[in-house]
Amino acid sequence: MTKSDLIERLSEEARLPKKQAEMIVFLIFDSMTEALKSGDRIAIRGFGSFKVKDYKPYLGRNPKTGEKVQVKPKRLPFFKVGKSMRERVDESKDHFPLQDDDGDLE
Repeated sequence: MTKSDLIERLSEEARLPKKQAEMIVFLIFDSMTEALKSGDRIAIRGFGSFKVKDYKPYLGRNPKTGEKVQVKPKRLPFFKVGKSMRERVDESKDHFPLQDDDGDLE
């Protein structure tokens, strides 16, 4: 599902004009991004939680040349799936064939 798919679905399900659905989706994503930038944790019951993890700088290696390189500090968002979501997705295996990482049926 893409952002456009989400906007389309919201527009149809909530019977909203597409422009209004688009504004709502952008507002939600912008609000979540701002919260994460501030270091806040986002918890959505039944879905999961988002948090930011800070990484210190470290000495790494260029895989092509083997040269040592200094890797800058990073701040990255992480998502942890909630128990309810995990269970609901797992139940779907009974209705849809399982696929391997390449998308081939097992």
